[in-house]
Amino acid sequence: MTTPRLRFAPSPTGYLHVGGARTALFNWLLARKTGGKFLLRVEDTDKARSTDESTQAIFDGLNWLGLKWDEEVVFQGANLERHRADAQQMLDNGHVYRCFCTSAELEQRRAEAAARKDAFRYDRRCDRLDKTDVDRRVAAGEPFVLRFRVPDGETAWTDLVHERISFPNKDIEDFVILRSDATPIYNHAVVSDDIAMGITLVMRGDDHISNTPKQILLYQALGATIPQFGHLPMIHGTDGKKLSKRHGATAVGDYQHLGILPQAMVNFLALLGWSPGGEFNEVMTLDELIQSFSEDHLLKKAAVFDPQKLEWMNGQHLSKIPLADLEPRVTPLIIAAGLATAEELEARREWYHQLLDLLRVRSRLVDDIVRQAEPYFRDDIAYDAEAVAKQWKDAASALMLLTATRETLTTLVDFTPGPMEESLRQLAEQKGVGGGKIFQPLRVALTGLAVSPGIFDVIVMLGRERTLARIARAEAHLQGMTASH
Repeated sequence: MTTPRLRFAPSPTGYLHVGGARTALFNWLLARKTGGKFLLRVEDTDKARSTDESTQAIFDGLNWLGLKWDEEVVFQGANLERHRADAQQMLDNGHVYRCFCTSAELEQRRAEAAARKDAFRYDRRCDRLDKTDVDRRVAAGEPFVLRFRVPDGETAWTDLVHERISFPNKDIEDFVILRSDATPIYNHAVVSDDIAMGITLVMRGDDHISNTPKQILLYQALGATIPQFGHLPMIHGTDGKKLSKRHGATAVGDYQHLGILPQAMVNFLALLGWSPGGEFNEVMTLDELIQSFSEDHLLKKAAVFDPQKLEWMNGQHLSKIPLADLEPRVTPLIIAAGLATAEELEARREWYHQLLDLLRVRSRLVDDIVRQAEPYFRDDIAYDAEAVAKQWKDAASALMLLTATRETLTTLVDFTPGPMEESLRQLAEQKGVGGGKIFQPLRVALTGLAVSPGIFDVIVMLGRERTLARIARAEAHLQGMTASH
């Protein structure tokens, strides 16, 4: 058996977008599952639009996702001589002919066809030139392109995703493979490179389906083994239209800066156009994805990119990853937000790890952890307006209960969750109210928020001194609210 060789071949004309990342991931997963090779080729033949910045962004995006490639990166632009040699081989073998028609002449014929309401296709007039005429025009330095002579019949293949696909060759016009400046057209460069790289499976977006019959014809003309082809469904936004910037972030790098974990992004992308089949847990590690991945479960229909689903999945991964992996992602943001210095966090490392463990449960993004962390680092906190409106609506009642809560907690010798809960539930009973009437106003007093980890966990993390000071500050705020009414 030949070792499977798969490739991802982006053009460096922009950032690594979601669709490209999904294509790279599927190739990578299949290579890892089958013990094959995952190769990277940068298709930089469009010199006007290709940039070093885009090339680096592609590398950065793949590295962030953890999709390491095997072997050296291939730069398509470096293979020009081979592209020309392959074209010359097909010319020598009679699969290709020189076409001297100018752009202006072709444009005129295209306009004439449109006027007749006919579809334009090249009429092979240069293929009918005799050899003497061709040699004379070449010797005179007349510019020409090389056109592939499409044979009769049909071109078909068994697609990894869509099963059998066939094109009648009469619908494929004689296509150009080499421009008049002797640079290759896309289809020819791709085939030449895929042959040289020994690619055994070409897996890409199904917007490439129309290129495949031309590429198969080129493989045949070059006497090369035709690889397997697989065309992945497009990715749509939640409105059912092709994913684009109007749907929000489409570059993988954007999600890196929006608090998404790479393992969550990989997990999410893997389920766009593939399903493990049967009952399965959607939240999967990279190793689980490799183990489960199979071409048998690639889906034909378009996938939907739902940012809310991505955030949910990110929350699932946030709650599961080792603290040692989570800490370096959160710490720079805690420092950037001015909540603590690196030295302060290091000095309270055990407490800091406890806090991260507590906050990640209710977080979907890394930024959510930072936002929730604020009350545990600052002496002064802001009260969320919605939380105040809901939990301190009756300011006088909230003030009375908070004062009683502070007095109860002050008398506690054992400042741990068990005794705290017991004493505050007794207080609620004395006041003739449910526990929530004590705990919810207290939550706003301690965190400024309506939602937080368990109230006793919050108190433990804040400590006795800060807890009591914060309740006293809330009492002062409520006194101000009652006075103003």
